Amino acid sequence: MDLDLSHPALEDLRRTAKRRIPHFAFEYLDSGTGRELQVKRNRDALDAVLFKPEILRGPADHDWRTDLLGTTYDLPFGIAPVGMSGLIWPGAEKMLAATAQNRRIPYGLSSVATQLPEDIGPIAGDMGWFQLYCPADPAVRQDILRRAKASGFRKLIFTVDVPDDSRRERQRRANLNVPLKITPYMIWEVLTHPKWAVGTARVGKPTIKLAESYLKNTKSRSSTNHAGMAIRGKPDWETFKILRDEWDGPMLVKGIQSAEMAKRTLAIGADALWVSNHSGRQLEAGPAAITQLPEVRAAVGPDVPLVFDSGVATGVDIMRAYALGANYVMMGRAWHYAAAAFGQLGIDHLIHILMDDIVLNMAQIGAQKLSDLPSRVLTS
Repeated sequence: MDLDLSHPALEDLRRTAKRRIPHFAFEYLDSGTGRELQVKRNRDALDAVLFKPEILRGPADHDWRTDLLGTTYDLPFGIAPVGMSGLIWPGAEKMLAATAQNRRIPYGLSSVATQLPEDIGPIAGDMGWFQLYCPADPAVRQDILRRAKASGFRKLIFTVDVPDDSRRERQRRANLNVPLKITPYMIWEVLTHPKWAVGTARVGKPTIKLAESYLKNTKSRSSTNHAGMAIRGKPDWETFKILRDEWDGPMLVKGIQSAEMAKRTLAIGADALWVSNHSGRQLEAGPAAITQLPEVRAAVGPDVPLVFDSGVATGVDIMRAYALGANYVMMGRAWHYAAAAFGQLGIDHLIHILMDDIVLNMAQIGAQKLSDLPSRVLTS
């Protein structure tokens, strides 16, 4: 099969993933919160960022290497943390961590992953970032930080845009429970998706291993009230100050959406800011993340590293984020559509899709390098 013909875009990988994995797993990955208006808002706002075409610029000599927080990455996009990756495709965390190391791009391991940091850190190596939902219990928090550092993670992602639960209605309709609760519906879904079932049987039932290592008993709950809550607190600014003192490496703060947030976070000691609205999975009635990126850039100046995610689906979207002030772009759902569609082959194909899209569209606007992109944005 020539994937460039049968699956030329991420949406094609998404459709194949939907067929290959159980409905409850797809709904977990694909859904937003509420009526998903924020998901649509992210898409519409990205589509509204246009570029000026340019002609007769001659051949380009692209160098995609990007320096961020003391590390050089070979491609201009990386793998954002996604909780319960192993639910979406068996062994996804290990597959993606290995890809990150091989392709020299960052891999974010979620604190609600189905694998422990001790299992993933050695695979990701110097490409590994550890994402933290800050626990309420200081002893648990400190132990998680110790384990992450001992496992080889040197960069910490402190996620701040999940202060509480969200009503992900599609997940509720899919009757998804974490840990997985065996029901007749779930048995049917597993039996009718044999490749997912065989893979899951091989690697084991997906559970939130880090959270469960701090629990004696875990009972099945809804997908938005699961064992991960054991390591998720409701941090405030004082908690952030304490966390900043406890982690002695670079720290990115994920979930920044305003100039005020950005300035206060930097004042406490963030090394990089991550502009994100959790891809529309938390607050339905908020702004599109891409519209907030220029505001944050203007507030912090040119030297503060800014990472961006939320709704990115194409190489042009990656260009749009760089054009509006990002220093790096991360994607979450996209990698999991690819893994669920074709495993490692799908992941490699996604990289090809994105890079080909970037190269060809950079040519259309006469951009030689990523730093050219701000000057190519079409302004009204």
